[in-house]
Amino acid sequence: MPTPAEIRVDAIYRYPVKGLTPEPLDAVELETSAYFPHDRLYAIENGPSGFNAVAPRHLPKAKFLMLMRNEGLARLRSRYNEATRVLTIETGEDEPLTADLGTEEGRRAVEDLMRRLIPDALRGEPQLLEAPPAFRFTDTPAGYVSLINLASVRAVEEFVGAPVDPLRFRANLYVEGFAPFEELELSGRVIEAPGGLRLKLTERTPRCAATNVDPVSGVRDLDIPRSLDARLGHRDCGIYAEVIAGGRIGVGDRLSFAA
Repeated sequence: MPTPAEIRVDAIYRYPVKGLTPEPLDAVELETSAYFPHDRLYAIENGPSGFNAVAPRHLPKAKFLMLMRNEGLARLRSRYNEATRVLTIETGEDEPLTADLGTEEGRRAVEDLMRRLIPDALRGEPQLLEAPPAFRFTDTPAGYVSLINLASVRAVEEFVGAPVDPLRFRANLYVEGFAPFEELELSGRVIEAPGGLRLKLTERTPRCAATNVDPVSGVRDLDIPRSLDARLGHRDCGIYAEVIAGGRIGVGDRLSFAA
C-alpha cells in the first residue's frame, strides 16, 4: 500500500459535453454527494432516447453521440465557458462555431453541425440535451467522480505494445503513486485531499471501445478492452468515487487514505 507522500494528483479534467473535448483544470471544488462540476452536463441525443428532463433516469450511452461508436468526435476541439454557457467547437475546416447553449438558437447550431459532420452516424434527429439539477450524462449512475491510476495506463501500454494517451480513459482525476491496477482492489476505501475533500472509492470502471480511439487524431487504432481481458480476465481500468465530504482538490495535491 502506498504511503500518503507517494499518492499525487497528476491531472484533472472535465468533459462538459459527452463525447467532446476534455478540458484540463488546475483545481476544482467538489460538493458533498454531487457530481463533478460541469462534467457531462450536456449530451447529444442520437435519435429519440426517451430522456425526460422532469424525471431523469440513467440511459445507456449508446443513446447519445459518443466515442465508442462515433470516433469522428475526437477530431473536434471544443471548450465550454460555464459563466456564459457558450460552447466553442473547432472543426479544423471552417470558422469555429460559437453557440450559446442557454438559447434554442445555440443548441440548434450544435445539432446542425452534427448533421453536417457525421450524417452517417445519426439514427435520427440529433438533439442537444442539458442535464437537470442533480443529474449528469455519465456512463453509470454511480459515476460521480472517475479516477485513473497512471501506473495502470503504463501497464496497458505494455499489453498493447504502443503508447497510450491517458485521456483515452476520459477520467476526472489522474493519479500517480499506486501499483498497476491497485485501484481495482480499493472499493470502500476513503481518500482525502489537503483541501478537506473526502472521496469514497466505489466501483471499478469497465472499459468499452471508446478507449480504442486516439483522442487527438480520432483514429481507432488499438483494442484496449480486449487486451485487458486477455491479460487480466476482465476489462476494468480505473475506479469511480463518491464525494462524502466536499472540498478542494488540485494538481499536485498529495492524497492519503482515511484512517
